[in-house]
Amino acid sequence: MGSTAIVLPGDIISADQLPNSAKRKIGRGIQQESGSDNFTSTIGGLLEVDFRKKSAYVLTPDARYIPKAGDLVIAQVRQGSADFFHLHINAHSPQAVLPSLAFEGASKKTRPQLKNGDVVYAKVVFAQKGMEIELTCVNPSTGKSEPDGLGKLNGGMIFDISPGLADRLLRKQGVTALEELGSKLQGGFEIAVGRNGKVWVDCPESGVKGIVAVGKCLHEMDEFELTQKEQKKLATKIITELERG
Repeated sequence: MGSTAIVLPGDIISADQLPNSAKRKIGRGIQQESGSDNFTSTIGGLLEVDFRKKSAYVLTPDARYIPKAGDLVIAQVRQGSADFFHLHINAHSPQAVLPSLAFEGASKKTRPQLKNGDVVYAKVVFAQKGMEIELTCVNPSTGKSEPDGLGKLNGGMIFDISPGLADRLLRKQGVTALEELGSKLQGGFEIAVGRNGKVWVDCPESGVKGIVAVGKCLHEMDEFELTQKEQKKLATKIITELERG
Protein backbone atom coordinates (compact mmCIF):
# COMPACT_ATOMS: atom_id res chain seq x y z
CA MET A 1 0.00 0.00 0.00
CA GLY A 2 3.04 2.26 -0.17
CA SER A 3 6.54 2.73 -1.53
CA THR A 4 9.98 3.97 -0.52
CA ALA A 5 12.82 5.52 -2.50
CA ILE A 6 16.06 7.29 -1.65
CA VAL A 7 16.02 11.01 -2.38
CA LEU A 8 18.63 13.77 -2.07
CA PRO A 9 18.11 17.50 -1.48
CA GLY A 10 16.85 19.07 -4.72
CA ASP A 11 15.57 15.85 -6.28
CA ILE A 12 12.36 16.21 -8.26
CA ILE A 13 9.44 14.16 -6.96
CA SER A 14 6.82 13.88 -9.68
CA ALA A 15 3.14 14.13 -8.85
CA ASP A 16 2.76 10.56 -10.16
CA GLN A 17 4.86 9.28 -7.25
CA LEU A 18 2.48 10.76 -4.67
CA PRO A 19 -1.13 10.03 -3.68
CA ASN A 20 -3.54 11.68 -6.11
CA SER A 21 -5.94 13.43 -3.77
CA ALA A 22 -6.84 16.93 -2.67
CA LYS A 23 -6.76 15.65 0.92
CA ARG A 24 -3.30 14.10 0.72
CA LYS A 25 -0.85 14.95 3.49
CA ILE A 26 2.56 16.17 2.32
CA GLY A 27 4.95 16.02 5.27
CA ARG A 28 8.47 17.06 6.16
CA GLY A 29 11.17 17.14 3.53
CA ILE A 30 8.83 17.72 0.56
CA GLN A 31 8.04 21.09 -1.01
CA GLN A 32 5.86 21.82 -4.03
CA GLU A 33 7.52 23.59 -6.93
CA SER A 34 6.08 26.97 -7.81
CA GLY A 35 3.78 26.78 -10.83
CA SER A 36 4.10 23.00 -11.11
CA ASP A 37 2.34 19.85 -9.93
CA ASN A 38 5.72 18.35 -9.06
CA PHE A 39 7.53 18.52 -5.74
CA THR A 40 11.14 18.85 -4.57
CA SER A 41 12.94 17.04 -1.78
CA THR A 42 14.42 19.55 0.69
CA ILE A 43 16.38 16.95 2.68
CA GLY A 44 18.05 13.63 1.99
CA GLY A 45 16.54 10.35 3.17
CA LEU A 46 13.86 7.80 2.35
CA LEU A 47 10.78 9.03 0.53
CA GLU A 48 7.94 7.25 2.35
CA VAL A 49 4.64 7.16 0.43
CA ASP A 50 1.49 5.59 1.89
CA PHE A 51 -1.28 5.54 -0.71
CA ARG A 52 -3.80 4.15 1.78
CA LYS A 53 -3.29 7.00 4.24
CA LYS A 54 -2.66 9.43 1.37
CA SER A 55 0.55 10.67 2.97
CA ALA A 56 4.15 11.28 1.91
CA TYR A 57 7.26 12.52 3.72
CA VAL A 58 11.03 12.07 3.80
CA LEU A 59 12.30 9.90 6.66
CA THR A 60 15.81 10.69 7.92
CA PRO A 61 16.58 8.12 10.64
CA ASP A 62 20.00 9.51 11.59
CA ALA A 63 19.43 13.14 10.72
CA ARG A 64 19.75 16.07 13.10
CA TYR A 65 16.36 17.14 14.44
CA ILE A 66 15.10 20.46 13.06
CA PRO A 67 12.06 21.90 14.92
CA LYS A 68 8.90 22.34 12.91
CA ALA A 69 5.51 23.79 13.87
CA GLY A 70 3.23 21.00 15.08
CA ASP A 71 6.03 18.78 16.41
CA LEU A 72 5.77 17.24 19.86
CA VAL A 73 8.99 17.68 21.84
CA ILE A 74 10.37 16.97 25.30
CA ALA A 75 12.20 20.05 26.56
CA GLN A 76 14.03 20.99 29.76
CA VAL A 77 13.55 24.25 31.64
CA ARG A 78 16.75 26.31 31.79
CA GLN A 79 15.41 29.60 33.09
CA GLY A 80 12.10 31.17 34.08
CA SER A 81 10.53 34.60 34.44
CA ALA A 82 7.07 35.94 35.26
CA ASP A 83 5.84 35.57 31.69
CA PHE A 84 8.03 32.95 30.02
CA PHE A 85 10.03 29.80 30.60
CA HIS A 86 13.19 29.31 28.53
CA LEU A 87 13.80 25.71 27.50
CA HIS A 88 16.44 23.53 25.87
CA ILE A 89 15.30 21.24 23.02
CA ASN A 90 18.67 20.01 21.75
CA ALA A 91 22.22 21.21 21.20
CA HIS A 92 21.54 22.20 17.58
CA SER A 93 18.39 24.29 18.06
CA PRO A 94 17.88 27.85 19.29
CA GLN A 95 16.48 28.36 22.77
CA ALA A 96 12.75 27.77 23.04
CA VAL A 97 10.27 29.93 24.93
CA LEU A 98 7.12 28.68 26.61
CA PRO A 99 4.60 31.31 27.81
CA SER A 100 3.67 30.73 31.46
CA LEU A 101 0.00 30.95 30.50
CA ALA A 102 0.33 28.27 27.77
CA PHE A 103 -0.85 25.53 30.15
CA GLU A 104 -4.34 24.14 30.62
CA GLY A 105 -6.23 26.22 33.19
CA ALA A 106 -3.33 28.63 33.70
CA SER A 107 -4.00 32.24 34.72
CA LYS A 108 -1.91 35.00 36.26
CA LYS A 109 -2.83 33.60 39.68
CA THR A 110 -2.49 29.90 38.83
CA ARG A 111 0.46 29.86 36.43
CA PRO A 112 2.68 26.78 36.86
CA GLN A 113 5.78 27.01 39.04
CA LEU A 114 8.48 25.32 37.00
CA LYS A 115 12.08 25.28 38.19
CA ASN A 116 15.36 24.76 36.36
CA GLY A 117 15.74 21.12 35.32
CA ASP A 118 12.00 20.40 35.11
CA VAL A 119 10.89 18.64 31.95
CA VAL A 120 7.78 19.37 29.89
CA TYR A 121 6.01 17.70 27.00
CA ALA A 122 5.14 20.49 24.58
CA LYS A 123 4.14 21.29 21.02
CA VAL A 124 6.07 23.58 18.69
CA VAL A 125 3.87 26.46 17.53
CA PHE A 126 6.55 28.60 15.86
CA ALA A 127 9.93 27.64 14.42
CA GLN A 128 11.93 29.76 12.01
CA LYS A 129 15.66 29.64 11.30
CA GLY A 130 17.69 31.96 13.52
CA MET A 131 14.74 32.84 15.77
CA GLU A 132 13.51 31.62 19.14
CA ILE A 133 11.24 28.61 19.01
CA GLU A 134 7.84 29.02 20.66
CA LEU A 135 6.21 26.12 22.50
CA THR A 136 2.83 25.51 24.06
CA CYS A 137 1.43 22.94 26.50
CA VAL A 138 -2.14 23.22 25.27
CA ASN A 139 -3.94 22.39 22.05
CA PRO A 140 -4.17 25.82 20.35
CA SER A 141 -7.72 25.16 19.14
CA THR A 142 -9.18 23.86 22.42
CA GLY A 143 -6.98 25.21 25.22
CA LYS A 144 -6.71 21.65 26.58
CA SER A 145 -3.60 19.56 27.23
CA GLU A 146 -5.20 16.48 25.70
CA PRO A 147 -5.15 14.39 23.58
CA ASP A 148 -1.35 14.60 23.60
CA GLY A 149 -0.92 14.75 27.40
CA LEU A 150 1.01 18.01 27.27
CA GLY A 151 2.49 19.62 30.37
CA LYS A 152 5.07 18.95 33.05
CA LEU A 153 6.41 15.39 33.16
CA ASN A 154 6.68 14.18 36.75
CA GLY A 155 8.94 11.31 37.81
CA GLY A 156 10.10 8.74 35.30
CA MET A 157 13.30 8.87 33.25
CA ILE A 158 14.35 10.39 29.93
CA PHE A 159 16.03 8.28 27.22
CA ASP A 160 17.78 9.54 24.07
CA ILE A 161 16.83 7.91 20.78
CA SER A 162 17.31 8.71 17.10
CA PRO A 163 14.80 11.02 15.36
CA GLY A 164 14.02 8.04 13.10
CA LEU A 165 12.88 5.85 15.98
CA ALA A 166 10.99 8.79 17.48
CA ASP A 167 9.08 9.10 14.22
CA ARG A 168 8.23 5.39 14.24
CA LEU A 169 7.05 5.56 17.85
CA LEU A 170 4.81 8.54 17.16
CA ARG A 171 3.33 6.80 14.11
CA LYS A 172 3.12 3.53 16.09
CA GLN A 173 4.77 1.74 13.18
CA GLY A 174 7.18 -1.15 13.71
CA VAL A 175 7.09 -0.96 17.52
CA THR A 176 5.97 -4.51 18.31
CA ALA A 177 8.60 -4.89 21.07
CA LEU A 178 7.13 -2.03 23.10
CA GLU A 179 3.58 -3.32 22.64
CA GLU A 180 4.68 -6.77 23.83
CA LEU A 181 6.59 -5.30 26.75
CA GLY A 182 3.61 -3.20 27.81
CA SER A 183 1.36 -6.27 27.89
CA LYS A 184 3.82 -8.28 30.00
CA LEU A 185 5.20 -5.62 32.34
CA GLN A 186 3.29 -5.39 35.63
CA GLY A 187 1.04 -2.34 35.44
CA GLY A 188 2.39 -1.48 31.99
CA PHE A 189 4.17 1.82 31.46
CA GLU A 190 3.56 5.44 30.50
CA ILE A 191 5.47 7.02 27.65
CA ALA A 192 5.82 10.41 25.96
CA VAL A 193 7.77 10.69 22.72
CA GLY A 194 9.44 13.86 21.42
CA ARG A 195 10.47 14.28 17.80
CA ASN A 196 13.68 15.78 19.15
CA GLY A 197 14.88 12.27 20.05
CA LYS A 198 13.71 12.20 23.67
CA VAL A 199 11.46 9.63 25.29
CA TRP A 200 10.02 9.93 28.81
CA VAL A 201 9.12 6.64 30.48
CA ASP A 202 7.43 5.92 33.82
CA CYS A 203 6.33 2.61 35.35
CA PRO A 204 4.08 3.40 38.35
CA GLU A 205 3.89 -0.23 39.53
CA SER A 206 7.22 -1.83 38.58
CA GLY A 207 9.31 1.26 39.38
CA VAL A 208 12.90 1.88 38.28
CA LYS A 209 13.47 -1.72 37.13
CA GLY A 210 10.52 -1.45 34.77
CA ILE A 211 11.68 1.92 33.46
CA VAL A 212 15.17 0.55 32.79
CA ALA A 213 13.62 -2.45 31.00
CA VAL A 214 11.72 -0.13 28.65
CA GLY A 215 14.89 1.92 28.12
CA LYS A 216 16.81 -1.22 27.18
CA CYS A 217 14.07 -2.14 24.72
CA LEU A 218 14.27 1.30 23.12
CA HIS A 219 18.05 1.02 22.80
CA GLU A 220 17.85 -2.38 21.09
CA MET A 221 15.14 -1.17 18.70
CA ASP A 222 17.23 1.87 17.84
CA GLU A 223 20.49 -0.04 17.42
CA PHE A 224 19.23 -2.88 15.25
CA GLU A 225 16.65 -3.31 12.50
CA LEU A 226 14.52 -6.02 14.10
CA THR A 227 11.75 -7.97 12.41
CA GLN A 228 8.41 -8.32 14.14
CA LYS A 229 9.38 -11.82 15.31
CA GLU A 230 12.73 -10.57 16.65
CA GLN A 231 10.99 -7.76 18.50
CA LYS A 232 8.68 -10.22 20.24
CA LYS A 233 11.70 -12.28 21.27
CA LEU A 234 13.40 -9.14 22.57
CA ALA A 235 10.40 -8.27 24.76
CA THR A 236 10.29 -11.82 26.17
CA LYS A 237 14.04 -11.74 26.87
CA ILE A 238 13.80 -8.40 28.71
CA ILE A 239 10.88 -9.57 30.85
CA THR A 240 12.72 -12.80 31.72
CA GLU A 241 15.80 -10.84 32.80
CA LEU A 242 13.60 -8.50 34.85
CA GLU A 243 11.93 -11.41 36.67
CA ARG A 244 15.31 -12.95 37.47
CA GLY A 245 16.31 -9.68 39.11
